[in-house]
Order: sequence, then structure tokens, then C-alpha cells
Amino acid sequence: MDVPTGTNAEANAQASEAKVPRTDRGRRTLRKLLDASAIEFGERGFHEASVSSITRRAGVALGTFYTYFDSKDALFRALVADMSDAVKTSARQALREDMGALEIERAALTAFLEFAHEHKEVYRIIDEAEFVDPASYRAHYETVAERIRGRLEAGSAAGELRAGLGEIEAWAVMGMNVFIGLRFSVWEGQSGAAGSGEPGQDFDQIAATVNAMLARGILAR
Repeated sequence: MDVPTGTNAEANAQASEAKVPRTDRGRRTLRKLLDASAIEFGERGFHEASVSSITRRAGVALGTFYTYFDSKDALFRALVADMSDAVKTSARQALREDMGALEIERAALTAFLEFAHEHKEVYRIIDEAEFVDPASYRAHYETVAERIRGRLEAGSAAGELRAGLGEIEAWAVMGMNVFIGLRFSVWEGQSGAAGSGEPGQDFDQIAATVNAMLARGILAR
């Protein structure tokens, strides 16, 4: 996965009951465990995944695991927080200060589609969190929705978007983005899906289509 490192990884570990490393070597080891667990949970699911398999993937000793986590559950919580932070980071890196409100939404969605395409396991892990750790599942979506709400309200304040946008619109935009990602980033090119996409999707064009719907709505004029 190779996403947030250093301070972000430490913050996520702290929030998820992991033992925060104090050295660069410790932070690298924590990163290895998180990356390995993303693959293991993504391929096998939470219940079939094992600590021994995760440590083998990470290339660390089994005993090392317990230096950072008390249990597989604690690792899973840290991973959900880590992935949530990675989604946020990918969107932020795509934004520029000179972007308008709609351009920001297009760039953020494009970045998310690219991230989900590279890290398809994010969907399985976040979805499984609903049952493994409902608090982490809810926190992920509430955090994403709050970021979108902030962007929409800023656009309203700048006079670019209509007044009164808030929580309902933010959750609606997030829901649309989540399922666009599922269809075109995760199911892309898979057989058995009606109208399945071809490899090499133009994610910016997909985001532009969604963006046009945000701008114009779907009512015939």
C-alpha cells in the first residue's frame, strides 16, 4: 500500500490503540505491518487472516507484532484509520488553491478513483469494518462526509455554489463517489458485471461526467 508514513502512521496507530514507535526503524516496521495487513485482509478477509501470515508478508518476527499491537482487532482498527487517512491524503494532493468549487470536486473524485484503482482492497476492508469494528466504519464515512461538507460550504460562501448546502448534500455526493469508485475502479474490466469497464479507464473523464451532473442536475430544461 505504501501510503501515509511517519507522523500520520503514528497518529493512526495512537488513535487505534497501537503502540506508537519512537524510532525511525520502529516506524518502518509499523508501516510494513500495515501494508502487509492491507494485502492479507484484502485477500482473505478479517476472519480468515492470521497474525502469522501478516508477519510473514511483512518480513518480521511473530513476536514483533505484539510490540505494536495487542491483537488482530487492534491492527484492523489501525489499518482502517490508515486507509481513511490515505484517501484524504490522495485528495488533498490533487487540489490547488486556485481551483474553483466544482473543479475541486472533480479533482478530488479523480484522485479517489485513481487511489481505489491502485488499492482495490480498500473497499473490502472498509466494508468489512461495518461488522468487525462498526465505530471505525462510521468514523471513516463521517470524516469523509465532513470534508465534503466543508468544501461545499466554502463554495457556497464564495458564491460559486447555491446557498444552503450542508450535510445532506455532502452525504449524497459521497455516496455517489463511493459507488462510482466501486463500478469503475474496483469492478473495472471484471467479467460478469454488466457493462464492465475496460482497463485504463479515463478517471478524469468519469469525474467530469459526475461533475457535470452536480453542475446541471438531471432535470430536463
